[in-house]
Amino acid sequence: MAQGHAPVLEVQDLRTYFYTRTGVVKAVDGVSFSLKEGETLGVVGESGSGKSMTALSIMGLVPQPAGKIVGGKVLLEGEDLLQKTPAEMQHIRGQKLCMILQDPMTSLNPVYTVGNQLIETLRLKPGNRGRGIKERAIELLSKVKIAAPEARIGNYPHQMSGGMRQRVVGAIAIAGAPKVLIADEATTSLDATIQYQYLQLLRELQEDTGLSIIFITHDFGIVAKMCDRVAVMYAGRLVELAPVRELFNKPAHPYTEALMRSVPNVDEEVDHLYAIEGQPPALDKLPTGCSFAPRCPYAFERCVQEYPSSVTVGESHYAHCWKLL
Repeated sequence: MAQGHAPVLEVQDLRTYFYTRTGVVKAVDGVSFSLKEGETLGVVGESGSGKSMTALSIMGLVPQPAGKIVGGKVLLEGEDLLQKTPAEMQHIRGQKLCMILQDPMTSLNPVYTVGNQLIETLRLKPGNRGRGIKERAIELLSKVKIAAPEARIGNYPHQMSGGMRQRVVGAIAIAGAPKVLIADEATTSLDATIQYQYLQLLRELQEDTGLSIIFITHDFGIVAKMCDRVAVMYAGRLVELAPVRELFNKPAHPYTEALMRSVPNVDEEVDHLYAIEGQPPALDKLPTGCSFAPRCPYAFERCVQEYPSSVTVGESHYAHCWKLL
């Protein structure tokens, strides 16, 4: 759980747009949140809602040349990352700020052994030199539950399973002892047992170092186990932000409510699983009002005319919805 009071990371009105032949795609459109030391923030939402692009924007890894951060601030320990040069960001990534990407096969270089890639990251940290660096790499592989790490350190990515590659990516991410770790669907390739061990490892690292985590996931079970607060995204915007128990017990936004209903209950017998009707809007043709209005059972005239402002639902609980006023 969160240990400190001052935010380690503050995202203020972040906007990332893609300029295409069909128009301007507003992939991230005014996202704001903060992250305290030792806190885990879950980010949920349908595919295409802007979760991963928000993370890539924070990391300074927006695909070029189409993508561009057009506004906002990303403050890491008070320093605006959006004002940093590429060379400065290269030193920040891997040491203060790390990310575990969705696909471990494309995250790892196929022509280098996992040991070489892990040692390369370790060498970025001042003082990490000499013979002991290989032992440190083996220790990190052991930490993420890779069997026979002494042998596996010489393997190439294609010689490992998807789950093992995901754990190697996790070892590389934690090698630099970062302040903030962004985990983008980090447990997708892992079976249930290894997933539990992986999550336990992250919790232990948090307790030992005060690591702050942004956990992007579709799995509400992981949200319940790992997160202190939850941010719900839809069509590039953050529509609800709440403490995890508050969100599960009393979701305020209709989209959050629909997401919660989409999670199957093993104790109930149903003929058909619930699904949210309709499709998310195209991000280059967003409606004037609330983006969820065409799919919302509570929508009324104002919803399609004007985007709702933030409404305080409870302590540290906010949502953008006209029905709450």
